[in-house]
Amino acid sequence: MTATPIGGLVQNGKNMVDKNQYLKRYSVSQSLDMPASRQELWQIISREGNLEDCHPFCKANTPVTWNDQERTDQLVYLNGLTYLREFLVWQENNGYELIIGNKAHNQSFVIWKIDEITEYKSRLTITVYPYLFSNWWRLPYYLIFKLYVKPRLTNYLKSVVKGFSYYIETNQSVPKNHFGRHSWFS
Repeated sequence: MTATPIGGLVQNGKNMVDKNQYLKRYSVSQSLDMPASRQELWQIISREGNLEDCHPFCKANTPVTWNDQERTDQLVYLNGLTYLREFLVWQENNGYELIIGNKAHNQSFVIWKIDEITEYKSRLTITVYPYLFSNWWRLPYYLIFKLYVKPRLTNYLKSVVKGFSYYIETNQSVPKNHFGRHSWFS
């Protein structure tokens, strides 16, 4: 199955993205097994505005452009922080890749991946290559990443994947800050 480039990767020059610049950064991943088939999980994570139901730190998730050629949405966190998500690769029933951030700052690269475990069970993995401190010299960047960024980002991603599991299990929107508050987003 081939990945469908959308948004910034098309050859029209609009926001051409070199993925390698992001993959040089350190990353943080979090996975959780979901009581849903790969297709069911895909229907949830690919639905426009899905973060309003599944993300415990999301105040609003509004589509900016949402069609087969381009997908962009706005994520407003509980503390008012607002980010734009620009989807770069869209692989039906497998996941997607996106950049997220504020146009005034660097952006983080994010991979959402679905793995099938059984016919009725799948695994959601979210991997973030954060922009925070990524332009620092290697040693200070490594230290600040290990001591500051990674623990907070791990906690954040655990809450996000748990939010999707909560939604699947209960068919109800996850309550705000349901798995605890977060210093960056609550």
